[in-house]
Amino acid sequence: MTEQRNLLGQESSPYLRQHATNPVHWRAWGPAALAEARDVQKPILLSVGYAACHWCHVMAHECFEDTEVATLMNELFVNVKVDREERPDIDQIYMAALGAMGEQGGWPLTMFLTPEAKPFWGGTYFPKHSRYGKPGFLDVLRLISKVWHEDRIRVEQNVQALVNHVSSRLDARAEPSKLDAALFDQFANNVFEMMDLEKGGIAGAPKFPSAPFMDALWLSWLRTSAKTHRDAFLTSLHMMLQGGIYDHLGGGLSRYSVDENWLVPHFEKMLYDNAQMIRHATWAYAATGEELFRERIEESVAWLERDMRIDGRFAASLDADSEGEEGRFYVWSSKEVPGDADFETFREVYDVSEGGNWEGKNILNRLRTPRLGSAHEEADLARQRRKLFELREARPRPGRDHKALTDWNGLAIRALAEASALFDRPDWQALAIETYRSVAESTVEDRLPHSVSGTSRQFPGLSSDYAAMMNAALSLYQVTHEHAYIADARRWLAALDNWYQAPDGGYALTASDSGDVIIRVRGDQDEAVPSATGHIIEAMARLATLSNDDQLRERTERMTEGAIGRVLHQRFGQAGVLNSASLLLEPMKLVIVTPSIDHPLVETARRSPDPRRSDIWIEFTEGKKVELIGGGGDVTIEKPAAYLCRGFVCLAPVTSAEALSALLRPGT
Repeated sequence: MTEQRNLLGQESSPYLRQHATNPVHWRAWGPAALAEARDVQKPILLSVGYAACHWCHVMAHECFEDTEVATLMNELFVNVKVDREERPDIDQIYMAALGAMGEQGGWPLTMFLTPEAKPFWGGTYFPKHSRYGKPGFLDVLRLISKVWHEDRIRVEQNVQALVNHVSSRLDARAEPSKLDAALFDQFANNVFEMMDLEKGGIAGAPKFPSAPFMDALWLSWLRTSAKTHRDAFLTSLHMMLQGGIYDHLGGGLSRYSVDENWLVPHFEKMLYDNAQMIRHATWAYAATGEELFRERIEESVAWLERDMRIDGRFAASLDADSEGEEGRFYVWSSKEVPGDADFETFREVYDVSEGGNWEGKNILNRLRTPRLGSAHEEADLARQRRKLFELREARPRPGRDHKALTDWNGLAIRALAEASALFDRPDWQALAIETYRSVAESTVEDRLPHSVSGTSRQFPGLSSDYAAMMNAALSLYQVTHEHAYIADARRWLAALDNWYQAPDGGYALTASDSGDVIIRVRGDQDEAVPSATGHIIEAMARLATLSNDDQLRERTERMTEGAIGRVLHQRFGQAGVLNSASLLLEPMKLVIVTPSIDHPLVETARRSPDPRRSDIWIEFTEGKKVELIGGGGDVTIEKPAAYLCRGFVCLAPVTSAEALSALLRPGT
């Protein structure tokens, strides 16, 4: 007999536990919940959200905490809750189904499924009673139940066509397509044409950081010297880091801006956005030397350490809401900002006024004064920010989703490692190493969990977890030159091969022993981060280059050609695969042979980051023989030098820091 109660109390996800006191008889997604639906022959009501989602909280308060709604849900459906950050594969399947129904996606995702977990109707947010042009949830529940019982045959006939359509998108089959520079250049041009060249970001509202598109522009600049693409990248990054989407007191970027000016954020802060922003700001600072980028990196790393650290890892997100109000923690009335003369300039620079710039309150931003002032002026502003920060610390804080997601932590580790090299910050390197070790030590039988929360670990992980940890390990290798990280990358690749490889040589997002999905998703589609497939291609390409492994390089190329063939048939979500695939056109390697790791040639390479390049340090011994390219024969090293190799060709060695700097300069 099924338990007539809410079963979320022991779940590891903080988001699921937020719903543990609802009168709804929630189940977590899994074999037990699916078996219950089949046994009682009730349709499944699937609700997908995440802890920092504002409208998820709204629907929870209006519907799931309401006894009348809960009673009807419990009578008519088997009710299943999913944390989309723990189960992005489930989210992708049913979000694609909603799109196939012609509906706009978003969270909370509300789907109705057959007892076999096949979707037949859905939506997003519903109020209890009809408003905002949306039907009331009570009416929706009754109507769906009526259709299910009175017209079930037709529902089940339509269901299979819908599942087939979703499968054709998420587990697509297509002929491989060769690597072609023209394809990557055209894609970058397409991205550029969507950009707002004055305000940055994709034109229009809302505005997201859109990291995969930003990657496409920067890689295009490096590959083709397209200065307009570089400028669009820098303008976008500059405006978002001076906008209201950035927390000017505590550091860190919010998830997106609801307007086209980067002023009004959706106030939740996500680990993945900030990891990718730190990487982008690292590239931007190396290219421009502009202090804004260094300051934002320092502030955001400090935020990660102060607010996001838990058990040696980074938490997933901070909520948008506090005291029942979105953004309450972050916004200021004019009277809350000190009125003394010392703050006059601050009020002007940070757009503080009596009437406010959002719903009568002030979102701190520098959109009117985006360029930094003199050192003296900025020091004064920094002191005033610290005063406001201390005042803000006394406020009730937004909730934190303290689960640590492996793939998101991998992104953060990589960003910290790369920033530590450019800015000579051994403390950041140590933070990256500590986080890496904490995540790596969470394995069981060489399998990574996708999520860790306290003593709970969610197995099996996703292919994105292994790819992100491969990239993290390879970035740590490039700053420490410890070969144990190369061995780790091979270990993560072996696990990918064992549990995620598809018959055609590609990879699925979901493990082969995950028995609770109706479709084994490929993982080709980007979201706010590059797709799992994109991460895997990049990780395999980097490992092949760093280890001179021709067999792995050839396997990576075949897998990539298959992925390109698939994404060319998709309407969106292609950037991650295409960006990573472009790295295979001409793999770039810098081999530095010097007596010590603190040699000027090594320092020069660290000051010239390039996401296309893999750096290898070898200790100098006169007469030492080194194989620069697999199968290319040995080179005898006569004196300390750096060798830049592109594809299968190595340029003449350079022996001075000045010559290496010129060689590595973008556009040369």
